[in-house]
Amino acid sequence: MRRVDIERAQQGVPTGVGAVAGRVAVPAGVLAAVAGAFAYVGTVDPNEPGHYPVCPLLRLTGVYCPGCGGLRSAYAFVHGDWVTALGANALAVTGYLAFAVLWTVWVVHAVRGRPMRIDLGPAQLWSLGALLLVFTVVRNLPFGGWLHP
Repeated sequence: MRRVDIERAQQGVPTGVGAVAGRVAVPAGVLAAVAGAFAYVGTVDPNEPGHYPVCPLLRLTGVYCPGCGGLRSAYAFVHGDWVTALGANALAVTGYLAFAVLWTVWVVHAVRGRPMRIDLGPAQLWSLGALLLVFTVVRNLPFGGWLHP
């Protein structure tokens, strides 16, 4: 006898293993792409000259952008050296952790057949932009040396 989840049946969400696999396919693909990128950065050391291009903003102006040190941070993160990862780019490490949380929530929603919605209004977007701006300014000031890559 086949079990029927009444809640899902009423919502019109398909319930079989194939349906769940179909809903999880996109999050799995995103995870595979991110894992592949981290695997590449983990094997090709960004601390060695010539492996990656220099940040154009840093090269032209001498100013660290919010992403400067991100590859070194990812390399250290992959190798389990979280202190070095934070030292290379603390904002990037925060982004890695935020991705992990959001991806997990996305998978849980997908398995349950619920849409994943992230509704960022203007206030949240402006706040995110302000955070990036403050991070960039502080890491380029003399007292922000602890944020240099």
